[in-house]
Amino acid sequence: MKRITSCWFICFFLIASLWKVHAQQPIRVACVGNSITEGYGLGDSTYPKALQRILGSAYEVRNYGLGGRTLLKSGDHPYWKEKAFQEVQQWNPQIVIIELGTNDSKPWNWKDSLNFIPNYREFVEIFKQLPSHPQIYLCLPPPSFSDKFGIRNAVIKKQEIPMIKRVARTEHVRIINLYKGMQHEGAHFYDGIHPDKIGAVHMATYIARQLKLPHQP
Repeated sequence: MKRITSCWFICFFLIASLWKVHAQQPIRVACVGNSITEGYGLGDSTYPKALQRILGSAYEVRNYGLGGRTLLKSGDHPYWKEKAFQEVQQWNPQIVIIELGTNDSKPWNWKDSLNFIPNYREFVEIFKQLPSHPQIYLCLPPPSFSDKFGIRNAVIKKQEIPMIKRVARTEHVRIINLYKGMQHEGAHFYDGIHPDKIGAVHMATYIARQLKLPHQP
């Protein structure tokens, strides 16, 4: 009888220990995007870094942003072809924040606009199939305060945003409206396209408030 009791105690102890270790694992947050996510010109002062500070040690935020990348497969620099796209899937995040579309607005990329919705849906589906079954957030691109690099705010506002909203409805994922959240932050977009250090903090703060987290910051 004592031996059986001891076995049960050991089993209980092991299960409790494993549960404790699992419970202490930080929630994995992947920030997928272009140079706005990557933090072009900011060094280590990116929005994902600021988001990490806001969310705290219960979360691990990783930056998978790559400058110049497009959501469109036919774009000049499609995110699909990058090593980071494979790496973020292998990390198996529990929260995925997608910020793409700014570079798609360039004339030579947007000529394939008919594929924007199907490409975006496929992109989302890849993340939905991960073992972690992550919460997925689609960011409406922030405003472009300049036409530098061929980026066109009119395309972002009038064409891309309605399309991204449609993808979110169809795929049953959430929206983070960075266009609205950053529309009065033009002074903190140092070249009209990319946020400066203050703008990155404001962006991270806005994003954090939109996340449906177990423990809100």
